Amino acid sequence: MLKKIQEDISLASRHIEVIRAVAGHQPIGIIKLSELLNVPQHRIRYSLRVLEGSGYIRASSAGAMVTPKAEEMFLRLNDDIDEIIRIVSRMKQV
Repeated sequence: MLKKIQEDISLASRHIEVIRAVAGHQPIGIIKLSELLNVPQHRIRYSLRVLEGSGYIRASSAGAMVTPKAEEMFLRLNDDIDEIIRIVSRMKQV
């Protein structure tokens, strides 16, 4: 049961890593992101597709760029992660 949660958290971590890299190097393409993050291109492509579908990045002719939604996410990220940690900590106490 918890294996799926671990996989989801790992995937979310990669998506966050990708969006941070896009924000820091925009516009940026798949090959450059793959080299920068040392992640295979097919995984970068998947993360970009998910992030674009969720409205966090947009594609341009020069490469991926973050949207205002991504900038809002960055503002709340630490608080959101802290809340996840609190929930998981309560699970541990049960």
